[in-house]
Amino acid sequence: MCKNKKQKLIRGLIISFSVIILLFLVFIIYVSDYYRADEVSLEAYTSEFTIDKKTLEKRITAYVPSSYDTGFIFYPGGKVESTAYEALMYKLASLGILCVLVEMPFNLAVFDINKASDVFDYYPNISNWYIGGHSLGGSMAASFIDKKSDKLSGLILLGSYSTADLTDDAIEVLSIYGSCDKVLNIEKYNKNKENLPSNFTEVIIEGGCHSYFGMYGNQKGDGIPSITVEEQISITTSSIFKFIIE
Repeated sequence: MCKNKKQKLIRGLIISFSVIILLFLVFIIYVSDYYRADEVSLEAYTSEFTIDKKTLEKRITAYVPSSYDTGFIFYPGGKVESTAYEALMYKLASLGILCVLVEMPFNLAVFDINKASDVFDYYPNISNWYIGGHSLGGSMAASFIDKKSDKLSGLILLGSYSTADLTDDAIEVLSIYGSCDKVLNIEKYNKNKENLPSNFTEVIIEGGCHSYFGMYGNQKGDGIPSITVEEQISITTSSIFKFIIE
């Protein structure tokens, strides 16, 4: 190989390697910037509950009531620490629903859409399973249920929508969002309603926002809520309980 060709090859390899490193660094910076759980608010909220919290395996935590026959698997919102949703998990579990919170790689559910599959074997006696999630987590839960609808009774979307066509799946769907939500793209939300069964249930929380399905503060670009995060979580859990149990 002549000297010029060798130099060009080396230069090309250096440039390619540099681009890979740069992209890697950009990715690390992107995923490192996420919303942390508000530990103080969570501690104050969850301290009243006597729910058994179990780590089933890495990235899967169960909130177990004293008795239950229904399970709910939850995918967190994009770039939100999973524990921010513990208030919702504890509250639902206090109503007799086994709740399973799935932590996602890099806090992005897109990297492990099928993680819910690991949950079923831990509770083989439960035949009535639901799955849901917040924002990106809800969309990825919808993609999962599109493939595994035989194992699940329904889907619960919080400030989210399904890009997967679920019209032919024999499932129930509950969609909840806040009237002050400015993060949810309402045009895409309305357009993607066509992917849901015609009899899906919709709940609009008056005064609610995108951020208040979890306890992690105010998300950038969100609207200003006229209710507290505790009130929104209470309305959300009541709506989910009515949808699943009643």
